[in-house]
Amino acid sequence: MNFRGSGILNHVTSLPSLYGTGDLGPAAYRFVDFLAEARQRYWQVLPLNPVHGAFGFSPYSSSSAFAGNTLLISPERLTGEGYLKTGELPDKLPADQADFHRAGQIRQKLFLKVFSCFQKDEDHYFFDRFCREQAFWLDDYALFCVLKKSYGGKPWPHWPPEIRDRRPGALDKARAIFHREMEEIKILQFLFFNQWHALKNYARAKQIRLIGDLPLYVAHDSADVWANPELFYLGEDRKAVLVSGAPGGGWNPMGQRWGHPLYRWEVIRDQGYRWWFARLEHNLSLYDRLRLDHFQGFFRFWAIPASAKTALAGHWMPGPGIDFFRKAGRRLACMPFIAEDLGVITPETRETMRLFRIPGTKPLTFAFDEGLGESPFAPHNLERDNVVYTGTHDANPLRGWYETEASQNQRRRLNRYLGRRLTVETVAPALIQLAMMTVADTVIIPLQDVLGLGADARMNRPGTMKGNWIWRCREDQLVPGTAAKLAGWAELYGRT
Repeated sequence: MNFRGSGILNHVTSLPSLYGTGDLGPAAYRFVDFLAEARQRYWQVLPLNPVHGAFGFSPYSSSSAFAGNTLLISPERLTGEGYLKTGELPDKLPADQADFHRAGQIRQKLFLKVFSCFQKDEDHYFFDRFCREQAFWLDDYALFCVLKKSYGGKPWPHWPPEIRDRRPGALDKARAIFHREMEEIKILQFLFFNQWHALKNYARAKQIRLIGDLPLYVAHDSADVWANPELFYLGEDRKAVLVSGAPGGGWNPMGQRWGHPLYRWEVIRDQGYRWWFARLEHNLSLYDRLRLDHFQGFFRFWAIPASAKTALAGHWMPGPGIDFFRKAGRRLACMPFIAEDLGVITPETRETMRLFRIPGTKPLTFAFDEGLGESPFAPHNLERDNVVYTGTHDANPLRGWYETEASQNQRRRLNRYLGRRLTVETVAPALIQLAMMTVADTVIIPLQDVLGLGADARMNRPGTMKGNWIWRCREDQLVPGTAAKLAGWAELYGRT
């Protein structure tokens, strides 16, 4: 993996597809073509797991750490795969913002036709193989989905105790009752992963490597926690006892209360990290490299009593630390990880990253505070194994940052550093070029920065529920001139 290259961060839902949200159809393949034309070597996406309105359609709060988001299944690809006829495709929708509700409604109708077609097909060899290979998570996920629907969408701790507590007789009865519905859930997962792997193979043929994103925590109301309650801090009623967050300090004195149930790492360790290693192996089958979100949480994490309203009542608890990565190194064929290491990082964390050659992330906009000369984010202090970002999915695009967030002093330092006065129009290309010329082997640029867009193109505002994850690019923005500019920088700075 140690070659000099650059790439673009753009989630699949942000593609200009035709049916409510970006998907794995023609627009995704055209984006790969754009990357190849621009001489980019990476496409980074956000998590591809199922999303739900209750979680604001966030890809970081999902009902499964293993399942795929069926809203990303391409109707056009279904026609090519023989599950739909061209005349059965719905009317096209505007491709301005993601509309997850409409995307779901459209696909729900199409999936009924797919199920009918699938039932008539007698050759289910590949589907049966998929179900066998993925049984370690697929069976529980399918049952979780149909049960949740049958109980009116209630969170699983509020289900009848015999189902909530997974009593074998009750589960066997439910599987018998909902066999057909479970089969349909599995069919959709089969179709999703088929489409994803086809896209991955296309990208590989174009010499594009895919970077995925793995959240540390999982949602409480998920198949993962329901199926593995012993791995989490839960009470007898299966409600969380301790939840995730971050301590107060700096810009946020109250801290952050994220609310995910915390892992019982001692139990996970005693099981040989079986669930976690299965999760890593599953994701490494989908991507070439994997960003590990909140990397510090493997070493210590902020534990908040579930009854507390804020993060102030929390305390530090130890994670598995270096032992986890030593054992992962023995289990996994490779560990092509990227550590999200922003914030306060302990010496043990840094030493583990060094030992296992796990690069950290360096957003350029972090460099221009006081102490620029010594800043680890400053271009002149970067190292080869850093992964440099002009921005992240949680941040304002460069133009928006420069226009509405950067202080006068930050702008002054940036202008002085580059030796010229920037404007809102020139800040994005200037920082992209600056990232490209650094010694860092890997540079990742959000598509919004490539296109020079402002705050209205922001993907996510942490701490808010509305208006996130909906930005989409337009087809006419991915033009040859933009690709040529990126290709020129890639060639000039040896990133081809």
